[in-house]
Amino acid sequence: MTPPPVPPGAALLGRRAVLEALRAGRPVARVLVARTADVRGPLREIVQEARERRVVVQTVERRHLDALARGVVHQGVAALVAAAAPVTVEDLLQRARDRGEAPFLIALDGVEDPHNLGAVIRTADAAGAHGVIIPRRRAAGLTPTVARASAGALAHLPVAQAGNLVAALDRLKAEGVWVVGADAAGAERYDAVPLSPPVALVVGGESRGLHRLVRDRCDRVVRIPLRGRVASLNVSVAAALLLYEVARHLPVSDDRPRAPSY
Repeated sequence: MTPPPVPPGAALLGRRAVLEALRAGRPVARVLVARTADVRGPLREIVQEARERRVVVQTVERRHLDALARGVVHQGVAALVAAAAPVTVEDLLQRARDRGEAPFLIALDGVEDPHNLGAVIRTADAAGAHGVIIPRRRAAGLTPTVARASAGALAHLPVAQAGNLVAALDRLKAEGVWVVGADAAGAERYDAVPLSPPVALVVGGESRGLHRLVRDRCDRVVRIPLRGRVASLNVSVAAALLLYEVARHLPVSDDRPRAPSY
């Protein structure tokens, strides 16, 4: 059976992305499973979760998933989802208020690689951040590639797309959030600054780093020391170091059970 036409961005691809979307209660219209896929393996959990939530599971030819994925690895499964409501910076602040916690956020200034964006979202969720802020233009958007690279974290962690990142940082500062940028020319080492909430980390893009106006909005700019010959770290690695430096100052809590990585 041929699946219905799907508008770009309306599909989640890959086992972890689909499973976490179902667990998070995302409005999934149907789950598409390749006819040749082995549903006795990891896909079995997805099929069971979908049926428990009364989501239609449809078997399709693998070529239909290939066409839907447009080159993204789909692992024999996809979910057709309704567009999520836009997330705002205020939504992220409210999420922290609802939890009775000081805001812990990360903003990305022009990250263009969807794999880097997905990796940062995954790490931000693991570190306990309340959300991620990205520019609406001239940066990677929330695509199926990002969802897959986030290993399902995008289904749980809200991402706000700001029309003006500088204005978004001003909004955070007005709420008493400390804005800390990361740059190779930062005046202080990141581990010499007490990074604790309320804080919004700001990491620049792969090629240009922080834009001048964004850097000017930062209360402090820190650097990550490099002892080798390379001039910089991958943006997702730099973000991970900063996120876990903040997490180190959070109240101690038990680790959650680790889910398998598909």
